[in-house]
Amino acid sequence: MFKTYSVSCDVGGKTLTIETGKLAKQADGSVFVSYGDTRVLVTACSSKTAKPGQSFFPLTVEFAERFYASGKIPGSFHKREGRPTTEATLSARLIDRPIRPLFPEGYLNDTQVVATIMSVDQEADVDVAAAAGVSAALSISDIPFNGPTAACRIGRINGVWTINPTFKQIENWETDMEIMIAGTKNAIMMVEGGAREIPEEEILEAILKGHAEVKKICAVIEDLKKQCGKAKREFTPAVIQDSIKNKVTELATAGLKEALRTKDKHARYSLVDATKEKVMTTITTGITDDAVLAQTKSEAGTAFDTLQYNLMREMILTDKIRIDGRDTKTIRPITVEAGLLPRTHGSALFTRGETQVLAAVTMGTSEDEQIVDTMFVKGMRKFMLHYNFPPFSVGECGRMGGTSRREIGHGALAERSIKAMMPTYEQFPYTLRIVCETLESNGSSSMGSVCSTSMALMDAGVPYPKPVAGIAMGLIKEGTRVAVLSDILGDEDHLGDMDFKVAGTAQGVTGIQMDIKIEGVDESIMKTALTQAREGRLHILGEMSKAIAQPRTSLSMHAPVITSITVPKDKIRDVIGSGGKVIREIIAQTGCKIDINDEGVVNVASSDGAASQKAIDWIKGLVAEVEVGKIYHGTVKKIMEFGAFVEVLPNQDGLLHVSEIAHERVKLVTDFLKEGDKLDVKVLEVDRAGKIRLSRKVLLPAPAGTPAPSGKTEKPLTPKA
Repeated sequence: MFKTYSVSCDVGGKTLTIETGKLAKQADGSVFVSYGDTRVLVTACSSKTAKPGQSFFPLTVEFAERFYASGKIPGSFHKREGRPTTEATLSARLIDRPIRPLFPEGYLNDTQVVATIMSVDQEADVDVAAAAGVSAALSISDIPFNGPTAACRIGRINGVWTINPTFKQIENWETDMEIMIAGTKNAIMMVEGGAREIPEEEILEAILKGHAEVKKICAVIEDLKKQCGKAKREFTPAVIQDSIKNKVTELATAGLKEALRTKDKHARYSLVDATKEKVMTTITTGITDDAVLAQTKSEAGTAFDTLQYNLMREMILTDKIRIDGRDTKTIRPITVEAGLLPRTHGSALFTRGETQVLAAVTMGTSEDEQIVDTMFVKGMRKFMLHYNFPPFSVGECGRMGGTSRREIGHGALAERSIKAMMPTYEQFPYTLRIVCETLESNGSSSMGSVCSTSMALMDAGVPYPKPVAGIAMGLIKEGTRVAVLSDILGDEDHLGDMDFKVAGTAQGVTGIQMDIKIEGVDESIMKTALTQAREGRLHILGEMSKAIAQPRTSLSMHAPVITSITVPKDKIRDVIGSGGKVIREIIAQTGCKIDINDEGVVNVASSDGAASQKAIDWIKGLVAEVEVGKIYHGTVKKIMEFGAFVEVLPNQDGLLHVSEIAHERVKLVTDFLKEGDKLDVKVLEVDRAGKIRLSRKVLLPAPAGTPAPSGKTEKPLTPKA
């Protein structure tokens, strides 16, 4: 009924197979990717015409998780998949960024790519399979696309390079780096990942090794395209009339040159807007036909933007001067401040030029952990970094609503960069949430978030061993002329060819992300950018140390103090009690938060030191072992004819026999004791069954003529009247 085509190659020791012709045949392009037990259906569709007046390329990439892929039922109330998870959003971004620059200039038709995850193998990287499928679906379709592209993840375990390390290996930090590389057979298009203070030259080596694997996947996609690829559809990009282009150049060049040498962002934007308004007014004067007017405005607007793009790039490449007057390596002025917010557990403000980020740290207990329920894992998160980008940060009005894909992506990059240096939960048993508020933005607020978070953690007293800083690098490339820019502005990101973010300590890289707007970069550019980024990072770290160089020696007075103690595993039940009765009583009477794990680690959290100590003493008493020969101050719990039961430790009673109450003969126990009495007793014996035998009389003064026993003495008990 249908003819199928298939190609395969080995990727990281597993077979990657791409098949087409069987599923989703009404899409412009569709493939079914197999990688281990991972299965991904990828479809690509594009409208036949562009919308009237369309001025940008409307590409959407969807990463559709299906929980059945891992044999799970969603944990939501509706028991079905809802909005994309954070993980799905990040995967969609990874796929989007390397393919977007490869659509031809002027193609403005609505285009949608959907990767539906149908089976998940935790040993086979689903992102790698999906990225290959997206490229293949676009390549064999009639949609214009200058691919193929492919991606792979690279790690290093015990010094050995590992292609596509497993989810478990990454989560357990078995690999000292985890970097996703995407590109074509000729160049690198995208890099994203984290590392544990890895030197730049080793990061570059990893990227090049990953690119070698990318080339293998690109080759089999090319083979599939030769077997069954459709002829690419024809489209006519919008053409700007030479008369309009020349008129815009004549009218706008002087004003744009002045604007591009204006340091202040809003003053520069005002000059650009004023110049554009003047151009548009002049060019459209006298046009009365609405259709001609709309077309003229569209062409003039495009010509104006192209002129601005070319003038900025020429100024940097020829005059060696950037928009704000800097050379290619100079970092904008930096100001830093720690401890800005008095009631937070830690805070810091980082300002670099016109980019400003405020980070606030909140410490919590295990009750504050985030529930994680994805296709891959169900568990708890103890460390979270959230990034906010409100419209006022760029001086605009805008909708304040849910978290955008951009905010999720920037927050994930900052979190990865910071997490590499975080103490373990055993070293610092807190749940930590950092919120980065972007207050101003003109270039790399995500790297500003890394810097402010690092300082805020130290301000909070977190044992953060080394500060981490980040910097964004840019690129202007025209033929053989190349300029790598340190600490790029927003305009240099928008009008430039690369956004390359590198974060790390003075010793090495902890986070990296690179996006390219041209058809890739080579090893030489990567090496220059990494070297220049390190120089800038060291400068920023020096400025950060002026605010705070080491973690505070104590926590904020408003933060909960967590004290950890360990109890024997066989005593955990004594701390918890039947149905949780005992631990609930401790919490109720002390006001502390208490949690205990299966290993017997008990964390007691409270901002009240006395209450915390009371809870700790209580717990220690519950698990303490009674020692023979030791004297305890106990409480009479029950009176019997043959003696009394005395609680010497919480929930541990011993028998004080009638013969051990006093030296004289005791006829009635109630003549000497009553329930609730406090008295000192000495442990004489603990038998094999755990029964405790106590004595009171050995602590009393001996009768006249008898040697006094060793031990504590006090006033003898006398029969009650």
